Amino acid sequence: MEASFNSQRLRLARSRREMTSQALADAAGISPVTLSRIENKNNQPEPETIEALANALRYPKAFLFGDDLDEVDRDDASFRSLKAMTAKERKRALAAASLAFLVSDKIDEKFGLPEMDVPNLSHERTPESAAETLRAHWGLGDRPVGNMIDLLEAKGVRVYSLAEETVRVDAFSCWRSGIPFIFLNTLKSSEHSRFDAAHELGHLCMHQHGGSGHKSAEPEANAFAASFLMPASAVRSRIGRVRSLGDIQNHKKRWGVSLAALTYHLSKIGVLSEWQARGYFIQMNRDGTRTKEPDPMPFETSHIWRTVFQELWNEKITKAEIARDINIPEDEFETLVFGLAGKRDEREVSIKNSRSKGLSLIVDNERVA
Repeated sequence: MEASFNSQRLRLARSRREMTSQALADAAGISPVTLSRIENKNNQPEPETIEALANALRYPKAFLFGDDLDEVDRDDASFRSLKAMTAKERKRALAAASLAFLVSDKIDEKFGLPEMDVPNLSHERTPESAAETLRAHWGLGDRPVGNMIDLLEAKGVRVYSLAEETVRVDAFSCWRSGIPFIFLNTLKSSEHSRFDAAHELGHLCMHQHGGSGHKSAEPEANAFAASFLMPASAVRSRIGRVRSLGDIQNHKKRWGVSLAALTYHLSKIGVLSEWQARGYFIQMNRDGTRTKEPDPMPFETSHIWRTVFQELWNEKITKAEIARDINIPEDEFETLVFGLAGKRDEREVSIKNSRSKGLSLIVDNERVA
């Protein structure tokens, strides 16, 4: 049976390109009324109209045909900065999830990725105890997390990049058919992105069956992230006394967090007084280290994706072919996988024993970031 035109896919593509109805209609050479009728399933577009819409959106024409794609409802996604985002930015980010689901299904068909191991910790009394329980469950002890993306992927979390051209979209997470997904904005600093990832992990654990929309959800996820990345007992044993902001800067890299995050956490766990912390934040605002991270970490990327693409390359399958196979633009595909479809960073990936089925991945979670 031949696939029919799908207006839901058209709306998703328009959201991804952040085009208004007027802008798309103008670019496709049709009236806004005609576009509205097409999107609302009142009109079946002519072949030449479909061609014009696909060209205007820079999407393969084939994408506009087929079954509905899974969508993430706004209430089911935990956005860190929902109030700061415009409706257009939110729709664009949520549409990215629908494309990621397509990619994930394709990769899952071919590779045996790690099974999900993200427990439901909604019963925990505090976010701090939830973070401690998860660390114990994953066997991390009190040592720093070397690479958050590696750790998440090793526990079955599917991590994708938003690569949105705005600082108002931090990150969001959701569940789909029992699989957790986290989407990170790669415009942020590495330290910020790591905290975002831990924040979303908190939502996945503590608000697994809803509840990420209540008033206390964001503070809870922040407290979880701080405790998960910076276990209080370990931080106190390392940082017994602080004489200057430089002392804090010397320690921040061990935990892979920003200068501001470590300063705030030290005040929460009693290493700094509220007066000291306030003074250090004034100093950060004055010297610009609140917004421009001093001595920044290198950006984290995904070992899984590099391994996957190395295997596909060994089979002479290119990123362009994968994108064509699922009928999405190559640029969308690349942004979803952190740009790893087209380049490798300097870190070594162990791929010698990996195969298309039962992919084996080595994750170094003992490394100090």
